Amino acid sequence: MSYKGDNLMSVKRTNRSAALRALHEKGAMSRKRLAHNMNLTPGAITKIVAEMISDGLLSEGEMLTSGNAGRREILIDINPQKACGLGVLINLQQAILSGAWLDGSVIFAESVPLQAEAPSEETAKRLCERLFALMAEHDIPRERVIGLGIAVRGITSADGRIVRNSFGALAETDYPLCELFESLTGFHCVMENNVRSLLAAQMFLSRDENEGSQFFLRCGYGIGAALSIDGRIWHGVTAQCAEIGHIPVIRRGGKPCHCGKSGCLETIASPGAIQEEARAILSPEQTPLLWQTFRDRSAQELSVFDVLTAAGNGDAGASAIVDQAIQALGSAIKALIYLVDPGKIILYGSLFEDPYYLSRLSSELQEGVDLRHAVEIGKSRYNMQLEDTAACLLAVQDFMANGGIQE
Repeated sequence: MSYKGDNLMSVKRTNRSAALRALHEKGAMSRKRLAHNMNLTPGAITKIVAEMISDGLLSEGEMLTSGNAGRREILIDINPQKACGLGVLINLQQAILSGAWLDGSVIFAESVPLQAEAPSEETAKRLCERLFALMAEHDIPRERVIGLGIAVRGITSADGRIVRNSFGALAETDYPLCELFESLTGFHCVMENNVRSLLAAQMFLSRDENEGSQFFLRCGYGIGAALSIDGRIWHGVTAQCAEIGHIPVIRRGGKPCHCGKSGCLETIASPGAIQEEARAILSPEQTPLLWQTFRDRSAQELSVFDVLTAAGNGDAGASAIVDQAIQALGSAIKALIYLVDPGKIILYGSLFEDPYYLSRLSSELQEGVDLRHAVEIGKSRYNMQLEDTAACLLAVQDFMANGGIQE
């Protein structure tokens, strides 16, 4: 076990970080109110605020009127356009380049196509060239950039520097991607798994609603998840916490999974699995309604929403596929409820926009969970919107965690 103390610089960073978090979450407030929130003396707050106003991070606003005699209080707040964070989100065959101010408002977000398993260096160079072009288009000078956030599909190292496996997004494994982007841009970089980045963005934009624990479940083509405890995202020893999609649910004879195992939850319950299973049995005998829709079209055009529509209209084959997927996912979520006892489960992805699927999943989750384990389960208020901000907000949050001090 190691024992660490705090030197004066660490205390300064901690207090500045707490001030930025309080103002971000609660909004503009007086020095007196800020001192109360941070449990510091007015004198300590006065010094902290003066330094941050001098840095341009905070600004004074309107004066509070009070019926009491004495000194009037002036509101202080974060100056959001003092600095911006840049971001690169790397998914399978697509990247999103983004920029945001300190309050999370988006400056730009642009999707860039990628080739599957492209060399990391080649991909990074192309993305950086376009990122610099976007900075120029939006009049963002280098000195206003506080850092670059990288959100990447797959498994990252515990220190957030290396991509262990992107499962097809990039060619290499165990690659120092963070170091590469730093060398190409000259910016401080922070890297995170893409789903944990989405949860981090959800928490940042939700401001003060992140107490307790939250489980974030993303259904894209596959299934991903992230977990926060007491307002902090939990990584686990190997930075693979909450890999719910790769829980083995079929012991023998399961379908191969891209993770290298077989019979994972993702091979049954993911949108991609539903789609593939329906394509495999598409016929007038097994999926009559779905067949009517696709008899003159290629089965490759079939989407998960076509399957859900057919199931909702009474197609027995489509219904069986959807029910199997929902039961498997529901069982995993219910096991999680009893294991972690989260305060909230956040559902994220286009699948949860489908009323039929969402109602069936909700019904499944009501079975087998007693009232003592009642948990709030619902679709993210930012559903399908977080990809545009997840990566750049990593840089913003890292900057705030460091007290707004750049090194």
